[in-house]
Amino acid sequence: MHFIVTGGAGFIGNHLVRHLLGRGHSVEVIDNLHSGRMENLEGLDNDIKFHKIDILEYDKLKNIVKNADGVFHEAALTVVQESYDKPKEYHMVNVVGTENIFKLAKEFGFKVVYASSSSVYGNPEKIPIRENAPRKPLNPYGETKLQDELLAEKYSREGVTIIGLRYFNVYGKGQTLSYAGVITKFLDRLKEHNPPIINGEGSQVRDFVYVKDVAEANLLAMEKKIDSCFINVGTGKIISILDLANMMIDVAGMQVKPIHGKPLEGDVKESQADINFARKTLNWEAKMELRDWLVQILSPKKI
Repeated sequence: MHFIVTGGAGFIGNHLVRHLLGRGHSVEVIDNLHSGRMENLEGLDNDIKFHKIDILEYDKLKNIVKNADGVFHEAALTVVQESYDKPKEYHMVNVVGTENIFKLAKEFGFKVVYASSSSVYGNPEKIPIRENAPRKPLNPYGETKLQDELLAEKYSREGVTIIGLRYFNVYGKGQTLSYAGVITKFLDRLKEHNPPIINGEGSQVRDFVYVKDVAEANLLAMEKKIDSCFINVGTGKIISILDLANMMIDVAGMQVKPIHGKPLEGDVKESQADINFARKTLNWEAKMELRDWLVQILSPKKI
């Protein structure tokens, strides 16, 4: 199969590209390198075709995607705090850019699997969160993801097959502050032998899911003969930010205590995926345990 990955030089995108290649598919990557990096695609020069364009460049997009069997749409602006400062830019990239993909899918008949987000839920009424829970985003970034979902529903009614994967907190090699940012920040502090800094008291709970498990969920969503829908992509397991900090300190073999700073605006208090629908529709669940991954990269021998 011939697939396009937008945002393919980004954190999640490059893992998805490698996963697709490993399964024998041909891949073209679209990325404007705003946050993506060519280093993420190192070693793939002969395996992929790369296009440095923006998803807002409709005519250029059209020429690339017209022969695709499917498009994985990962390109987006994703930093919650930045979205307060740049709401118009976030709307243009995340909403207008995403609609460009949906419009082209309607014209050329390809399937879309795209990155939605658990941020559409906001502070849930109860956890774990099922896909039919109310959508009440707390910040401009989450609002753009909700607008994408409304567009996905609109284009689905017009005959386009669109699967929105609601990522929870994605972590793994090459992660940035945009994804599971708290892990990145804690890692940076610990590698400098400094204590982690927690925003607020640390009682917030999160569902951290490994990036290679996310890549597998994407391919399954493309392969499965399922109708348009939204699917939670998480582990169904939670850890508080304070417990995460202490776990990372323990794995690193350090004798420090976390420092508490000010809470962040628009920070969700509780986030936990109900993954029963993912199990049912995709026959998927995450395999990597967070602590096991931390041991791989944060043991005393590694820092």
